[in-house]
Amino acid sequence: MPKAVLYAVIAVLLVGGGVYAYQQHEKEKDTLQIEIGPKGLKVDPPAR
Repeated sequence: MPKAVLYAVIAVLLVGGGVYAYQQHEKEKDTLQIEIGPKGLKVDPPAR
């Protein structure tokens, strides 16, 4: 297998992994956060 093809496959995997990670990060921003601490209950609604 030529080196150029190997580098292209690695680049595609890295870019695809980065896009997937970014999408998961953005999806997690829209979740409801509930924190229980010594000051009581804190609820943060999803930011839109």
